[in-house]
Amino acid sequence: MSAEINVGISDMKIVYSPEGLISYALGSCVGICIIDKVNKIAGMAHVMLPYNKNDDRINMFKYADTGIAEMVKKMESMGCLRSRMVAKIAGGARMFEIKNSSTIGNIGERNVLATKETLQKLNVKLVASDTGENYGRTIIFDSSTGNLTIKSFAKNIKII
Repeated sequence: MSAEINVGISDMKIVYSPEGLISYALGSCVGICIIDKVNKIAGMAHVMLPYNKNDDRINMFKYADTGIAEMVKKMESMGCLRSRMVAKIAGGARMFEIKNSSTIGNIGERNVLATKETLQKLNVKLVASDTGENYGRTIIFDSSTGNLTIKSFAKNIKII
């Protein structure tokens, strides 16, 4: 992997191998990484919310449903085939513990559910995930190998 391109909050980037992608401090947000290994093209989106209920066309990458769909569409326009695309996800943490709180209040869990649902609707296979818990993550996606490296404070580095 050569340079790492930063993917900010409510953002999406697509790179060709050997470039990598990095997103810092995923808390309740979810990082979605998709790769077509044949074309060695990789994308990463950093979504904040599950669903684009107000049809926000200005920042569709803020939402799991529209952000993932747009990333897949752009990757297809670059020659990727959906049948070869695989996804890995990380994040969706419960950053603040609220006693007697349900899933409704847990935005991280809702983001993960919306991400999985959207990938399934788009027929993109989810092959690995590191989600939930109560800690933030920084993720690095290698477009050459498809490895997703997850770094967290006071945790061991994890590669999925």
